[in-house]
Amino acid sequence: MVPEAWRGGLVSTGRVVGVLLLLGALQKASAAVIRYEILEEREKGSVVGNVVRDLDLDLGSLSARRLRVVSGASRRFFEVNWETGEMFVNDRLDREELCGTLPSCTITLELVVERPLELFSAEVVIQDINDNNPSFPTREMKLEISEAMVPGTRFPLEIAHDPDVGSNSLQTYELSRNEYFALRVQTREDSTKYAELVLERSLDREREPGLQLVLTALDGGTPARSASLPIRIVVLDANDNAPTFNQSLYRARVLEDAPPGTRVVQVRATDLDEGPNGEIIYSFSSHNRAGVRELFSLDLVTGVLTVKGRLDFEDAKLHEIYIQAKDKGANPEGAHCKVLVEVVDVNDNAPEITVTSVYSPVPEDAPLGTVIALLSVTDLDAGENGLVTCEVPPGLPFSLISSLKNYFTLKTSAVLDRETVPEYNLSITARDAGTPSLSALTTVRVQVSDINDNPPQSSQSSYNVYVEENNLPGVPILNLSVWDPDAPQNARLSFFLLEQGAEIGLVGRYFTINRDSGVVSSLVPLDHEDRREFELTAHISDGGTPVLATNISVNVFVTDCNDNAPQVLYPRPGQSSVEMLPRGTAAGYLVTRVVGWDPDSGHNAWLSYNLLGAPNQSLFAVGLHTGQITTARPVQDTDSPRQTLTVLIRDNGEPSLSTTATLTVSVTEESPEALAEFPAGSAPREQNKNLTFYLLLSLILVSVGFAVTVLGVIIFKVYKWKQSRDLYRAPVSSLYRTPGPSLHADAVRGGLMAPHLYHQVYLTTDSRRSDPLLKKPGAASPLASRQNTLRSLDPVFYRQVLGAESSPPGQQAPPNTDWRFSQAQRPGTSGSQNGDETGTWPNNQFDTEMLQAMILASASEAADGSSTLGGGAGTMGLSARYGPQFTLQHVPDYRQNVYIPGSNATLTNAAGKRDGKAPAGGNGNKKKSGKKEKK
Repeated sequence: MVPEAWRGGLVSTGRVVGVLLLLGALQKASAAVIRYEILEEREKGSVVGNVVRDLDLDLGSLSARRLRVVSGASRRFFEVNWETGEMFVNDRLDREELCGTLPSCTITLELVVERPLELFSAEVVIQDINDNNPSFPTREMKLEISEAMVPGTRFPLEIAHDPDVGSNSLQTYELSRNEYFALRVQTREDSTKYAELVLERSLDREREPGLQLVLTALDGGTPARSASLPIRIVVLDANDNAPTFNQSLYRARVLEDAPPGTRVVQVRATDLDEGPNGEIIYSFSSHNRAGVRELFSLDLVTGVLTVKGRLDFEDAKLHEIYIQAKDKGANPEGAHCKVLVEVVDVNDNAPEITVTSVYSPVPEDAPLGTVIALLSVTDLDAGENGLVTCEVPPGLPFSLISSLKNYFTLKTSAVLDRETVPEYNLSITARDAGTPSLSALTTVRVQVSDINDNPPQSSQSSYNVYVEENNLPGVPILNLSVWDPDAPQNARLSFFLLEQGAEIGLVGRYFTINRDSGVVSSLVPLDHEDRREFELTAHISDGGTPVLATNISVNVFVTDCNDNAPQVLYPRPGQSSVEMLPRGTAAGYLVTRVVGWDPDSGHNAWLSYNLLGAPNQSLFAVGLHTGQITTARPVQDTDSPRQTLTVLIRDNGEPSLSTTATLTVSVTEESPEALAEFPAGSAPREQNKNLTFYLLLSLILVSVGFAVTVLGVIIFKVYKWKQSRDLYRAPVSSLYRTPGPSLHADAVRGGLMAPHLYHQVYLTTDSRRSDPLLKKPGAASPLASRQNTLRSLDPVFYRQVLGAESSPPGQQAPPNTDWRFSQAQRPGTSGSQNGDETGTWPNNQFDTEMLQAMILASASEAADGSSTLGGGAGTMGLSARYGPQFTLQHVPDYRQNVYIPGSNATLTNAAGKRDGKAPAGGNGNKKKSGKKEKK
């Protein structure tokens, strides 16, 4: 018959073959039974045998395969050393405790190894040693023997018990020397020995009323052990007839579950005597083993043997009972018989289940046929009562297969799914074949371990979130509802925001997501006017291996709120706007139009216009939605020639925001006939039509002009930088050299000086460390004149030309104090520019540098022998630049402090010669220039 799993296609051929191979291996293992022998009472740790060598196992993998010794006993007598593979004694071995009086004591063991699962059988035979002395049940035996006893009468003696077996058991008895009795040793059917005292000579109570004998029991060990029993014999008066049983052996059968009081057998004895000597009393003989009186009771008068205690077939299958009968005579004589009681087995023991190995947790992707557990089932009953079957509840993905006798393997029979059932508590039932059948139940807990086979899941694949603009940063706007059915480790979710397409660079700037909780928050306040929609992609991955992930689309819509006041496009804020309105204009004339816009959207961007203020409210009207300003009535002569109008522009938001536009209307005297050539409102309408175009064109032109300006400045700076670099790199051939090809540079030019005030001077190479040279055919300059020139220079002028860190080499003469001139006479672009009212030396860099330039220009005229620098005599060329009223008298004469290189002449102050005044010192109220010379 084909199994149901095969017909359904649930079990593949390969798995079936694997199961059959496993069963074959187990059967093969069970067939190879290893046998060891060991003496009892061996010390703990004694080696029994090397099971690894005998079973041909790999000693290196013994620990990994978890070799274990399994037995049905409650104590673990043997264990296996995983390092040597030897089985050793783990607990005390007492053959008498384990097997009692059985001639052969064998312990059956099962050796279980895993990965793969294998089972081996082993037997250990416990050999007896002579470790027990024979013992008698009583300390002394008393015999009452009538003197009428004839020689040859036998008297049974107390039997000695020796727990040892074989040659170490009880072998013989010895009797102390006497003249009346001899000892006869008899052997029973069960090979046990007992002694009888045989009367060899008639007793004479008058001669010897009593005797003291010693009975010695000897076993067969080496050396032999013994026990002694004193026998006290009392000689009684004659009672010449003893009771006799009708049969010496009685047989009976009784069920082990027989209740107390159940009749077993009745023994019968007769006595030919009469009277008290003929009345018989039954009793248990002293030959009985211990425990017989607890299990059975005997009626003293009738001789009926009944059950007294609880019988157990598993403890003893046969009971041997000795009964004696005595009369009531003065010297009672007794007779003995034996009763064999066979205990019949009943099904009174339920099976016992032992789980020896459990493989848990089991991966949910475990293949079919995976072994989960190994079970051992035992039943103490015999025959049909001891046959046991096991089963699991139907509908579960597990099955039980019997691999060996009383051994079952629990295997998977269907696919496991941890998300459906994470754990099984299997109730395994063992049932025997008795009547009535008995069963046992045990529970095996099988946990299913998780694998990462489920990606994160969400209730919806996309979310639409509406967020009002100007929201608070950090406030959550969305909580993603995502879960993973897998176990906690594989279900640990991580949330990320992906940047894709047009959203690259924007997602991380505007939004963030909590990596653990999936809460989406905004990083900055959102602006509806800046961006109205964001398309986000939330990437959710779990913590399994391999990682499984899910993407969820999140659309964030920024809703508008009224956060922008209307703005005025025309007339432009900050610029005066004057509209012309001729007198006599009729009503309805379009004067101009106020144009406003609102960055908000929807209802918040709807604008309305109202006339807020005007000198004459009745003259003008404003279109509520168009913003057109028209005349409400004809312009009259009495109307003010200048009308200032204030128009209120209000949006439709909640709350409403507003702004105002102010414009001026000028009422002109232009005749209405001139206006007839142009239809009313035509020009403004045409202008309004092209207003947007002009605004865009102006914006483009301004942007292009700004870009060109910035580019020009950069090119100019680079050009200047290259010139200065070439100048610094020029070699210095001598301390002072005459100018050859001169370098042109703006030497004393201030950064704040107007372009029309610039003067040019020509400097030699390395001019920072030499004299300034004016443009003149060069001649050799004596060293003394160079030093004179440096000493005579003003400190400010010296630093301006030679560098801010330089200082004149010697003491300078005080400056001429006759420098003051009125405010109107000071050089500059206007007569009121810079300086204080006292006419002292200017205190700003602009005027200082300007005067230095004029002085150098005058010095150049004197050196060249020319009379002017573009102007008349005595003006130093200044009147041509600053006007005829600005002459040389308005400027202090610096020629006395200037030496012209290449010439032996110095510039002198004519006024100083006339007045005979010496030049003043150089510590005037001059402001030092912080700038270095520009080359």
